[in-house]
This record gives sequence, C-alpha cells and structure tokens, in this order.
Amino acid sequence: MIPNFITLKGALWPVLPPGEHLATIDEIQFRYAINSRRHELFAGLKRGLDNLFAAGCRQVFLDGSYVTAKPFPNDYELCWDSVFVDPDILDPVFLDFDQLRLAQKEKYLGEYFPTIMTEAFSGKPFVDFFQTDRESGQKKGIIKLLNYIRKGEQHDY
Repeated sequence: MIPNFITLKGALWPVLPPGEHLATIDEIQFRYAINSRRHELFAGLKRGLDNLFAAGCRQVFLDGSYVTAKPFPNDYELCWDSVFVDPDILDPVFLDFDQLRLAQKEKYLGEYFPTIMTEAFSGKPFVDFFQTDRESGQKKGIIKLLNYIRKGEQHDY
C-alpha cells in the first residue's frame, strides 16, 4: 500500500515517508496517473516494466517527481534488479547511458538504472540514493514493485 505524502522542510513537494513501500502496478496507476501528463508517464513506465519483467527482472524501485505531489512531473527514475535478467530479452536501451540517458527518456519517458550501478557524485547505490530528497537532504520513501509478469518464477527477495 502506498502511504500518504509527508512534508519535509526544504523539499519542493510533499514526498513519501522514508522506506521502501511495496505497491502493485494497479496501485501505482490509481495513485499517480491522475492527469494527462501523469497518464502519459504511466504509459511509458508500464511499457518499460513490461520489458524488464518479461526479461526476468524480479523487482524495481520507482522514484522521482512522479512519486511526489508535483502536479506535472517531467519524468520518473527507476532502479531495476539485474540479477536473473535475460540480456537477449532485455531492451538494450536500458543499458544506454549516453547523452544523459536520452534514448531511455525518448522511448519510456523515464530513466532506468540497474541496481548494480552507483550514483556518480554520492557513490551510493541508486536504491539508496533515491531515498534522500535532493533539495532538503532528508530521508524519503520510494515505491517497490515486484515482477507482475513472471510471478511463478519468483525467488525469495
């Protein structure tokens, strides 16, 4: 379940409370696809997730202004678990980091980072980096979504 937003002093928008909040794709759509821009971003997110999950990705972590109270976010960021992913099925765009991930943004309207990558300036794994508000420096939450396509092939998380 996705919790209500909280307000952090110094943050631009209300955010999720600290932690990884497990949600379903339906909960994400219901909560965040609430206007035309957010519907457009959700459609891109869903296309990206469909490929990642078909390729065997077990879980993803969703972040960015899309999971805040910002009315018209520019995009979203996502960190994906690369362990069990079949590279023959995976869309190569998920490994294209040229021009600030331009190809990812053009195709799926968001940015995708494998969990094995670290954020360049902080040195933190992206799943940890995503849990700090950029403006205030305080802890905030992210959404955790499990593979909804290959459920029967799940491993313990």
